[in-house]
Amino acid sequence: MKREILISGSPRETRVAILEDDRLVELLVDRPNTRRMVGDIYLGTVDAVLPGIQAAFVNIGTEKSAFLQGGGEGGGGGSSGRSRRRLPNVAEELKKGQAKLVQVIKEPIGTKGPRVTAQVSLAGRFLVYMPFASRVGVSRKIENRDQRAKLREMVGKLVPKDSGGWIIRTVAEDLTEQSCKREIDHLHGLWKKIKRKSSSVRAPALLQRETSLTRGIIRDLFSDKVDSLLVDSKMLHNEIVQYLKQIDPDLIERVKLYNAEAPLFDEYDIEAEVRKLFLPRVELPTGGYLIIQPTEALTSIDVNTGRYTGKKDPESTILKTNLEAAREVARQLRLRDIGGIIVVDFIDMESRGNRDKVLQELRAHLGRDRARTKAFAVSELGLIEMTRQRVRPSLWHSMTAECPTCNGTGRVFRPEVVVRRMERSLKRAGAEHKERQLAVRLHPEVALYLVEQEPNFLRQLEQQTGLELEVRDDPMMRLDEFRMMAKPAGRDVTEQYAVA
Repeated sequence: MKREILISGSPRETRVAILEDDRLVELLVDRPNTRRMVGDIYLGTVDAVLPGIQAAFVNIGTEKSAFLQGGGEGGGGGSSGRSRRRLPNVAEELKKGQAKLVQVIKEPIGTKGPRVTAQVSLAGRFLVYMPFASRVGVSRKIENRDQRAKLREMVGKLVPKDSGGWIIRTVAEDLTEQSCKREIDHLHGLWKKIKRKSSSVRAPALLQRETSLTRGIIRDLFSDKVDSLLVDSKMLHNEIVQYLKQIDPDLIERVKLYNAEAPLFDEYDIEAEVRKLFLPRVELPTGGYLIIQPTEALTSIDVNTGRYTGKKDPESTILKTNLEAAREVARQLRLRDIGGIIVVDFIDMESRGNRDKVLQELRAHLGRDRARTKAFAVSELGLIEMTRQRVRPSLWHSMTAECPTCNGTGRVFRPEVVVRRMERSLKRAGAEHKERQLAVRLHPEVALYLVEQEPNFLRQLEQQTGLELEVRDDPMMRLDEFRMMAKPAGRDVTEQYAVA
């Protein structure tokens, strides 16, 4: 399978696109004002202990207290290396006002605060270190038994005695003793630093911040199984190269700086895919389609044959549509980052063998997902119920807001997202060198956001694009709409340069 990673970066936003066989399968967005929390380690204060559900609320300095389940047992990734033991009694272990070291495993979603665990883990390139565990485990994705045994023996020999638990990651298949020892020393030293800091600060306090989105992608995904990595920011390119010099110098030749005039995501037709992410309808290759509807409790996905009617055999027509749908459902879950409970209503099939084929196709494509997933057998109602690990809000939740015009029945882009869309459109206009002066019309709320939050935005964008820009607030505009007018004629050129 051909795999590529595209990184488009600016001071206000970093977007990462992961492609498999030239198709977008994951989109990650990071902004300074909505930074990711998963992996951050805090010294928190216990706000309340709930013995009845074996849980506690811990103040880590966020708007809402974090939820700690079962004394902090379980939670984040890499559980294959943890020893199983009886959960401690929360009422005995924790007291109100007590300081507690915890790590974020799920970001705040909706009305819920972050979720944390007391079982801290530190991820490296090849290993995950768990100070409170007690054994060496190997990623299940390393299937060769001899290789698993060899890696476990090597790591077991090099780790300090009674240092805790370690998990060998998938990318470590060709790990050398030198690289292994270097990473063990780094992670063990990092834990000592966190422990020292925890004894010198007052809770609640951030002890260790998870690495940036770009570094995390390089650490967790970029390997010899990825054909290339393109990045359009010279600063990020230099950061990536320097990081790879430390962890895997052989991969540097696969990193390329993209400096063509056309925006990187335009060149790979990513923007068109991004625009579709917020639509409920997803077309299938032969004419069928999916309807994806997020709700408070779960996400429902309905499969329809649409205009595809086949030729003779209705069962084979339905099977073909359902197999296509199974592949696309797995892709859309990754692409939209949908988590929690998902119910898929495939088209009814009479043959149990065909129902099993669809389930196996879905499970096979879910196997490519980095998030933990589980698909259950077809129910008596013909539904496939499944779960997908949720660690942060979906793109639908994080990039849209309730629409004041329709009382929350629809969604509109947030002001900062509108500004980023406008920025990309203006950069495209600048790259094509057809316009010299543009007036941009915005909803007053978006214009106010620009004045208060990004006062230097226009001046910096003029320097980057060579355009003369003017912003006008227009109360007749929709909240998530903007128009670009060529001066002096006042010609509307929005559609010509519009991007997601």
